[in-house]
Amino acid sequence: MKQATGELNATVFVVVAVASLVVFFYFTIWPMIRNNVNANTQCSKAICENCPEGGCEKVNCYVMENGQKSDTFQCVWKG
Repeated sequence: MKQATGELNATVFVVVAVASLVVFFYFTIWPMIRNNVNANTQCSKAICENCPEGGCEKVNCYVMENGQKSDTFQCVWKG
């Protein structure tokens, strides 16, 4: 009986550990991944200003939707 109780405790520990990792990933890491993908997608279809002198890290960009210019946002200058 003691051995069965020990195995049950180990199972409960593993289930709690896996659940904790899933919660951490879902609420901490996944939002960062999702925001990065959204930003890259938005920057890939954006119209950006030219970088004078080629020394820019970021430039102001906008997206044309239904003939209207969106709010400006910054994207990494890709040359």
